[in-house]
Amino acid sequence: MPLATGTKFGPYEILGPLGAGGMGEVYRGRDAKLGRDVALKVLPEQMLGNGDVMARFEREAQVLASLNHPNIAAIYGLEQNAIVMELVEGTTMAGPLAFREALPLIHQLIDGIEYAHEKGIIHRDLKPPNIKLTPEGRVKILDFGLAKAMSTEPIVSANTADSPTLTMRAPGTEVGVIMGTAAYMAPEQARGKAVDKRADIWAFGVVMYELLTGQRLFEGETVSDLLAQTLTKEIDFGKVPPAAQKLLKRCLDREPRTRLRDIGDARLLLLDEEPAARPSSKLPWVLAAAGLAVAAMATLIAWRGARPAEKPLMRLNVDLGLEALADPRNLFALSPDGRRIVYTARTPEGKRLLATRLLDQAKVDFLAGTDNAVDPFFAPDGQWIAFFADGQLKKIPVTGGAPSLIAATSSTPRGGTWLPDGSIVFAASPITGLSRVPAGGGTIQTLTVPKTKGQATHRWPQTTPDGGAILFTAHVRSTQFDEAEIAALDLKSGRWKTVLKGGYFGRYLPSGHLVSVRLGALFGIRFDPGRLETTGLAVPLLDDVSTNLTAAAGRFHFSPENGTFAYVGGKSASADPRPVWLDSSGKMEPALHKGLPSPDGHLIAVQAGTFLNGEIKIWDRVRDLVTSITSNSADSQNPVWAPDGRHLIYRTLVNDQATLWWARADGGAEPRKLLETQGFAIAGSISPDGRHLVYQTLVNGQADLWTLPLDLSDPENPKVGNPEPFFQGATNDIRPQFSPDGRWIAYLSQESGEFAVWVRPFPGPGGRWQLGASDLNGPRWSRAGKQLFIATPDGRVMVCDYETKGDTFIPGKVRQWTETRIIDTVGAHSFEVAPDGRLLTSVNPAESGANPVNVHVTFLLNFFDELKRRLP
Repeated sequence: MPLATGTKFGPYEILGPLGAGGMGEVYRGRDAKLGRDVALKVLPEQMLGNGDVMARFEREAQVLASLNHPNIAAIYGLEQNAIVMELVEGTTMAGPLAFREALPLIHQLIDGIEYAHEKGIIHRDLKPPNIKLTPEGRVKILDFGLAKAMSTEPIVSANTADSPTLTMRAPGTEVGVIMGTAAYMAPEQARGKAVDKRADIWAFGVVMYELLTGQRLFEGETVSDLLAQTLTKEIDFGKVPPAAQKLLKRCLDREPRTRLRDIGDARLLLLDEEPAARPSSKLPWVLAAAGLAVAAMATLIAWRGARPAEKPLMRLNVDLGLEALADPRNLFALSPDGRRIVYTARTPEGKRLLATRLLDQAKVDFLAGTDNAVDPFFAPDGQWIAFFADGQLKKIPVTGGAPSLIAATSSTPRGGTWLPDGSIVFAASPITGLSRVPAGGGTIQTLTVPKTKGQATHRWPQTTPDGGAILFTAHVRSTQFDEAEIAALDLKSGRWKTVLKGGYFGRYLPSGHLVSVRLGALFGIRFDPGRLETTGLAVPLLDDVSTNLTAAAGRFHFSPENGTFAYVGGKSASADPRPVWLDSSGKMEPALHKGLPSPDGHLIAVQAGTFLNGEIKIWDRVRDLVTSITSNSADSQNPVWAPDGRHLIYRTLVNDQATLWWARADGGAEPRKLLETQGFAIAGSISPDGRHLVYQTLVNGQADLWTLPLDLSDPENPKVGNPEPFFQGATNDIRPQFSPDGRWIAYLSQESGEFAVWVRPFPGPGGRWQLGASDLNGPRWSRAGKQLFIATPDGRVMVCDYETKGDTFIPGKVRQWTETRIIDTVGAHSFEVAPDGRLLTSVNPAESGANPVNVHVTFLLNFFDELKRRLP
């Protein structure tokens, strides 16, 4: 019997029905505790009456609840006789789509399937009704693994394609039963044989076929018809684009032994074929030589103003040369008329300055006085360039001259935009919101304060053409920006609102569209700048745009006057970072991995995997052996060595519950649970005597420092005491580190307005001392001398010598330790200090003496016309 609105399931209230089928009835529910809507799948009565089935289901559901991936709808848990799941708004993913439009969706589908397979979980019922496309363009796979969890001996549904897959039968009544929806099941499923992950690969191929053709692979009036076709019908691969045929033939191989074995290999087949997906009519040339590029751009500029509307999209690759920095921290900008580009480059003397180049000329001009400049942007008339450098917002004429100071910022600004009225709106830091200042300098006006709406950051502002509003990226945290939002601030009223959920680095294009980045792809949607509203769905446009995940910035720009869009490709923007051992002279030795050295330096704890899917591995430098010490059942990150160098602590995070674990470095025993906390928790370091762990927590947006008493007298059976607060300031305090003598704790704090390094005595009480440098990575003590290391957001390594007298900490002047710049990496610390005083870090190949890397910018001519065709 259907449930009535208002029925309660623990903290959940039924709001209304969503659907029904053999796997149960589904309702929209409201989570009263967390204030969010969920999907509640009420289990069939056949299951509820069977204790063995329910016990097995609960075990399976616990495994499924560990899945934590942006392309898989989450299972939150069980409540009475219902499964509590993520509510996914959107439409069923359907075709036909052109291959290039389908490609970002296919990649997301691969990512979700691969993640679950790596966890040992097979979907068993992959089909279009179980795949949703959200309004933000994210693919969500539903009901992952529930086919197994909810069945003992299922048979195929009588509906040939779209019905829920399973009906339930009494135990012991079937042999060789069939599991799966008929139109999407693999041949071995159709024969009633045991299946593995290759059945999902077959179903993926069927779904991909439908996405590209808009037609079902197999059609039939009855289940028997479909099963017969699955086993015998010849597949017409000629209906799909040539670029997809190789992959589909490997997925839709009826013999499992020769079918594609791992879904991750599908990426390689797609990469092999992607050039074929780019029609030659849209790619009349690809130019790598600077001279040819200049000639082509001269032709482009000659067309400007005279070209008719609705010109075809054309692509042009321009090589900025070896002097351009292949550094994902730095963005570039096009002048409003599209004639000039500005970017960060290295002079022959090694200085980092802004460089400008007219696109119809080969000559590059360096702008003196722009040392350490980042994030340049043009004035509306194209005659001035504003930029950030060394904690200041400045401007300089495009032809060069003395820079002028506009305003003070932090060392970690997050973009600016020059308004038609001559003012500039900028984000002085990741946390302070947006401010406005006259371009000639003057009083700074605060426009937004993120915390007033429970947010953590406002960044990357862009003015609308009339200067009446500002678009910007807003988020409730400083990571995971795929879940951020694009907001719009009305400058007249001072109010701001969300205009697009999901994504970052939103930019309005005069074609009437808003573009933004999500899941490594560029999405577009219709946008009315007068009403500050979007219409329709966000559609993927480009899947190879380079981004800076740390800053949440996209490396693209456009000319509002001629409709040219330019971007740095994700595959060619910069070479892979090189792990190195680095000393103060700049001398480097290659390292196999970057990580945390053990106290004797023989072992390296490596944080592997991806963000939110981490794994801890140990690199034994003596034996040159890498072993994993964590399972892949939960996100494992932030390793911390114990003083004995044979054990370490790391944390996992599942469903907003953090757990700290104690593990042997040789993997010779199962990790032991030390502490469970609600909210975010990260281990900082263990005191040299092994008696305390200092760690940070994050609860309700407030980060504080705590210590955990330890008893490591028996390292195989550690004991812990009750957590004790160390410092709970009014601002965020993070990334604590014990000094080598255990008497001091260095940490990051926003007490001074931006993240800076502070030192306090342990266990306290006592004074506190601030070091004169900003930092986003966290301090590191040297065991080779009395030095404290800091990495600035622009990659400079700084060091502070210090002394101690009794209960007084005496810091020296913060100075630059080496000229070599390092690279920050998402999800891991950017450097660690080895016992011999060197740093284990990552640098660009150009820094490490490897072959220099050219920076290529792809220009899309007539891009605005293309948007009007794609998103009318």
